[in-house]
Amino acid sequence: MQVVVLGAGIIGVSTAWHLLERGHDVTLIDRQPDAALETSFANAAQISVSYCEPWANREAPLKALKWMFSPTSPLLFRPQLDWDQWKWGLQFLGQCNDAAFERNVAQLVALGAFSHGTLKDMVAATGIEYQRLERGIAHYYTDSKSFDGAAAAADVMRRHGVKRRVIDRDELLNIEPALRAFGDSIVGGTYTASDEHGDARVFTQKLAALCAQKGARLLFGHDIEHLNTAGGEMQSVRVRDRLTGEARTVLADAFVAACGSYTTPLLKTVGVHVPIYPGKGYSATLPLLKPDQAPSVSMIDDGLKIAISRLGDQLRVAGTIELGGFDLSLDTPLARKRCEMLVRRIEEVFPGVADTRTPEEGGNPQFWTGLRPATPTNIPLIGRTAVGKLWINAGHGTLGWTHGAGSGRALAELISGERPAMNFNFHGMGAGTGRGSTNWKRHSVAA
Repeated sequence: MQVVVLGAGIIGVSTAWHLLERGHDVTLIDRQPDAALETSFANAAQISVSYCEPWANREAPLKALKWMFSPTSPLLFRPQLDWDQWKWGLQFLGQCNDAAFERNVAQLVALGAFSHGTLKDMVAATGIEYQRLERGIAHYYTDSKSFDGAAAAADVMRRHGVKRRVIDRDELLNIEPALRAFGDSIVGGTYTASDEHGDARVFTQKLAALCAQKGARLLFGHDIEHLNTAGGEMQSVRVRDRLTGEARTVLADAFVAACGSYTTPLLKTVGVHVPIYPGKGYSATLPLLKPDQAPSVSMIDDGLKIAISRLGDQLRVAGTIELGGFDLSLDTPLARKRCEMLVRRIEEVFPGVADTRTPEEGGNPQFWTGLRPATPTNIPLIGRTAVGKLWINAGHGTLGWTHGAGSGRALAELISGERPAMNFNFHGMGAGTGRGSTNWKRHSVAA
């Protein structure tokens, strides 16, 4: 079968790889000159199966309202004259209850465990190296009230098979000695040894190169201009080379929309409406000055809701969500404040370990922003759309790296008429269409 994958981030490239593994003919299209140059470029680096709670919970509405007045808040809602934003917000509020939270956690953990296993298989099969460290993830607290809720959160994850332990400060400092300089500010934490971290961009670009070796056509540097349908089915996609201006029409038996936040406007052109809205996130990547004192365990800072991961001789700090449309600016006063907050926190937690100087002071911090494609539930949309031969793999929010390998495999299996080995509600295919469900129906998309 000929399959076109639109989007070459971790989701699209993983989908392409697993389609190739099943013998399909694949064309991978992206507007950038290489894979993983947008949302997958400089994310938090964590494979965090144990920390995949959805944003929507009973406390979220009050927190979001309070945070609206702080430019460095973890979640910043910036109201726009945009019906999609308000509709998404109302759907999000509908998920802010205990029943929905528990239901959504179950889905996210199921996909996370499936994806982590898939990633391990892919690494074993390909030998890709990407600054991987299998040292787990630690979540540290600086506020006693917040730490009091850590046990309940860990219990939720344990009910779904995730071994997240609540630990005291001494055990946390033994697990990650690099935190000792900040130890007096820590009241406790949680830890999951099974999680890991690594550079998503490096992995994705190397996997894309292997896709090309397996015969995939990589149309990088091509804008997607139009999805062509007839009789309620996808027929082709028109793309244009950014360098030459040459347009071409690509025919296929199946098409996959994996364009992150841009999946929403793309699918609107063929009458498909999906609840994916961009959440602007930030990161800073800093050179290490004292590698022997740098952390090797990836961490979550509960106070600022940010993630910290070591990538070789650099330290990556990432976080915050800004709901304000498709804004990618880094030079506004708000963006600068959020970037500066990330760097300032690194200096507080690991004083002198990384080069936190500004460019004016002779430093070289690498700031980045990307649009995380979020659904109100945080559950990605993986499956078929209402348009024949058109599939979707998008909406992974902050968990694209965690869920990428498994999402790509699951969709490749669905397109191939197989049944993914997890109990997950695949988009457009009925509830519970994973293994163990009685609602599974085999679908063929062959031309």
